Amino acid sequence: MNKDYYAVIMAGGIGSRFWPMSTQEFPKQFHDMLGTGQTLLQKTFSRLNKIIPSENIYILTNEMYLEITLKQLPGITEKQVVLEPAMRNTAPCILLSALKIKKENPNALMLVAPSDHWIEDEAAFANDVQACFDAAQREDILLTLGIEPTFPNTGYGYIESEKSSASQIKPVKQFREKPDYNTAKQFLEAGNFLWNAGIFIWSVKSITASFKTYLNRMNTLFSKGMQTLNTSEEKQFIEHTYPQAENISIDYGILEKAANVFVKKATFDWNDLGTWGALYDKLNKNEGENAIVNAETLLKNSDKNMIFTDRKKLVVLDGIEDYIVVDKEDVLLLFPKAKEQDIKALLQEVSNKFGKKYL
Repeated sequence: MNKDYYAVIMAGGIGSRFWPMSTQEFPKQFHDMLGTGQTLLQKTFSRLNKIIPSENIYILTNEMYLEITLKQLPGITEKQVVLEPAMRNTAPCILLSALKIKKENPNALMLVAPSDHWIEDEAAFANDVQACFDAAQREDILLTLGIEPTFPNTGYGYIESEKSSASQIKPVKQFREKPDYNTAKQFLEAGNFLWNAGIFIWSVKSITASFKTYLNRMNTLFSKGMQTLNTSEEKQFIEHTYPQAENISIDYGILEKAANVFVKKATFDWNDLGTWGALYDKLNKNEGENAIVNAETLLKNSDKNMIFTDRKKLVVLDGIEDYIVVDKEDVLLLFPKAKEQDIKALLQEVSNKFGKKYL
């Protein structure tokens, strides 16, 4: 395995649309959402570990998830868990990780990936990543993997690539925000738009140089503590410095401005597993088109449901169709699949009535 290859897994989100399974105390990336025997974080680590040495894989998460991260990934050390003392979007945590890696290995190539994505063809994923690592080693470029759209999705951002390029790695013309339905249809018809999966590959030299150019205030703030990084003094420096960083995404802060951004169309199936409906789409179904995780079921006149229990449990349904049915120890959710986007707002109502105990 190439010792210059590194990865940073982003595992700090709360995944509120997967409530009640995903809570602030125990978010979705630490759950076995697919019923495979592995949590989403464990699956992501395993996928990356096929091409990146385990000691070179960093987990970027919130301080409150340190213990659970180490428990789920017993093969890593505590120094591989990069802790955010405050929520500051993706740019600050990526810069911090890049500086830590650069200090350890100035020749490093670095992949950044979310912890909660579904990727079935892991061999195709590895080939795509390898092609991007090779390109990032040859040239001063920032790469992202784009997903070929299968329908006009309004829930994803899009990447517009240059049409003229014949290469499999194409220059990015521009990043586009989540579109309305008609705009998304136009994107698909144009043929040079891909879904933005939030998977990035670059050399640490290229990405730190980009921060210096486009987010120089943040770069200066973090670079002051270079001597503390990867030492016992790092924690104190980060706790003091990190909350001062600008709250900005890597897309908006750098990728939308830089001229050396390229995209490779992914050759693997992908889903960001952002909602119960997205999970339903990816799971195998029974004869009634129900997707079931963990539960044993007795179903009558009940079709197209997403049924999830946190342990082995018998679920009996009669006359229930197109519902999300989630049972965990202290919460039972029965919610129409068609209204799944309302779950995030529902949490505010739960909080108003019951406080934080169910969140």
